[in-house]
Amino acid sequence: MALGAVAEPPVRRRGSDYAQLSRRITQAGLLERRPGWYVARIVLTLGAFVAGWVAVFLLGDSWWQLPLAAVLAVATTQVAFLGHDAGHRQMFRRRGPSEMVGLFAGNLAVGLSYGWWVDKHNRHHANPNHEDEDPDVGAGALVWTPEQALETRGFGRWLAKRQAYLFFPMLLLEGLNLHVSSIRAIVGREPDGRYRTPMRHRAVEGLLLVVHTVGYVALLLAVMSPVKALLFAVVHQALWGLYMGCSFAPNHKGMPMPTAEDELDFLRKQVLTSRNVRGGRFVDTALGGLNYQIEHHLFPNMPRANLRRAQPIVRAYCVEQDIPYAETGLIESYRQALGHLHEVGRPLRG
Repeated sequence: MALGAVAEPPVRRRGSDYAQLSRRITQAGLLERRPGWYVARIVLTLGAFVAGWVAVFLLGDSWWQLPLAAVLAVATTQVAFLGHDAGHRQMFRRRGPSEMVGLFAGNLAVGLSYGWWVDKHNRHHANPNHEDEDPDVGAGALVWTPEQALETRGFGRWLAKRQAYLFFPMLLLEGLNLHVSSIRAIVGREPDGRYRTPMRHRAVEGLLLVVHTVGYVALLLAVMSPVKALLFAVVHQALWGLYMGCSFAPNHKGMPMPTAEDELDFLRKQVLTSRNVRGGRFVDTALGGLNYQIEHHLFPNMPRANLRRAQPIVRAYCVEQDIPYAETGLIESYRQALGHLHEVGRPLRG
C-alpha cells in the first residue's frame, strides 16, 4: 500500500453469511428428523381424512353432505401439506420413503401429481419471486409485474385490471387448475416427443391419478344422487383450492421481485423475497408451517415442527447482518398481497 493511502475496509464474503447461520441451526439440532412428531401428524391427518370419507358413505343421500364437503376440503389440504413435507424430505432423509408418502398423499389421496409439484416447487425455491425463473410468478391468469400486465390482451387485460378484487374468487378454481395441471404434466410432450415435465415415476403417477378419480366419482355416485354428488364435488374442490391458495398467498406476494441485475447471495435471496405470518399454534397448523416461510426457504428440509424454534435464531441473525426480516399478521399479509396485485394493474387502469 502506498504511504498515506486510506486503508479500505475488508471485503466481506457474503457467501459465507449463510454458512454461519447454518452452523447455528445445526448446533441447535434443528435439522434432525422428528420421526415421532411425523408419525403422530400422519396418523391424525390421515385419520381425519379417512373418517371424513367414511362419514360421506354413512351419511348417504343427504343435503348435509355439503357441509361435510367443506370439512373434507380442510382435511384434504392438510394431507397436501404432508405431501409438501415429503417433497422436501422433512420426514425421511432417503428418497424412497419420501416419494412413497408423496405419491400416496398427492396422487392417490388428493389427486395432485407429486412429480409435477416437486419439479415446479424446486424451481420456485431456487429463485423465489424471480419473474424469469420462478414459475409461481410467471404470467398466467394473474400477472405479477406491470410489464406482464401491459402484455395482456382481451379478457386477460380485463382480468388484470381487476385482479386484486377477483383474487379470492379465482382461488375457487385453483383446485381444478391443480388437477388439470397434474394431468398435463404426466402426458404433455414437446414437439420432439420428449415429456415436458421430468418425472421419476410417470406410469405410477398416472395410475394413481386414475384410481383417485375413479374412486372419487364412484363413491359420490354410490351414496348420493347425481345432483348432490355434483354439488358435493363443486364445494369440496372449490374450498380445497381456496384453502390451498390462501395458504400460499401470504408467503411471497407483494415482496421484492429480484431481476437478473440483482446480485443476491443465497441468504438474502431467500429472506428478502419471503414473508412470515404471526399467529401462534393455530396458524402454524392451519398453514402447515408455511407461515415460517423465511426459515422454510433457508432450510427446506427442516422438519415442520422445528421451524418455530428456528425462527428466533434466524431473526436475530438477520438483525446482526442488517437484513430486513418481514413478519406480519395473516390479514395484513393478504392486504399487502392484494395491494401488490392492484398496483400491478395500475398501468391498465390509467
